[in-house]
Amino acid sequence: MFNILVVDDDVNTNKLMSAVLKSDNYTVYSAKNGFEALEILQNKSVDIIVLDIMMPEMDGYELTKILREKGSEIPILMVTAKQMREDLKQGFIVGIDDYMTKPVDEEEMLLRIKALLRRSKIVSEQKLTVGNVVLDYNNLSVIYNGQNIILPKKEFLVLFKLLSYPDKIFTREELMEDIWGPDSESDDHTLNVHINRLRDRFAGCKDFDIITIRGLGYKAVKSNVKE
Repeated sequence: MFNILVVDDDVNTNKLMSAVLKSDNYTVYSAKNGFEALEILQNKSVDIIVLDIMMPEMDGYELTKILREKGSEIPILMVTAKQMREDLKQGFIVGIDDYMTKPVDEEEMLLRIKALLRRSKIVSEQKLTVGNVVLDYNNLSVIYNGQNIILPKKEFLVLFKLLSYPDKIFTREELMEDIWGPDSESDDHTLNVHINRLRDRFAGCKDFDIITIRGLGYKAVKSNVKE
């Protein structure tokens, strides 16, 4: 059971989102502005915040900034009627994790919340489980077929990145920058070598596949579902 805080000054929107979340078996707390949200956060355990931006007294930007400055890592899904690039950029600068524009698609909201909760769990535990495969970030190790396999650091980071976001396509440039850094002199060949080594190591694994997306990059697919 997860606890979700909905912060929106529009009464009807707040009620609608709360009802949708409750119907999906979440415990929901509601606030009309940032001040009410802070009061709830002082007294309740909250796993994720669904946050409007334009609110009286304390808006969503300010609330997010306060929480991040206090060291809070609660995932924040920003919901906004604003669609200007600068508004969204400001949201990410102060520390939101994801965003949706109004009117909110209810199914999409539930999917995004599930994804944020999953990533939050991975971050807090530093472990990732995919079927019978367990990746331990602290030890750069993988438990597979009853064996504890210590991977070279870059191989582990590539695998952890791909499996943290199943079905998401990462371009070669994204992976190179994230894993090797923007100033690295390594090229696409280095990434290809690491991908091939991972495929060789887990050739018999039925829990995931690493798929090449021609002209783009790679993605991980669970349960041996291939294109």
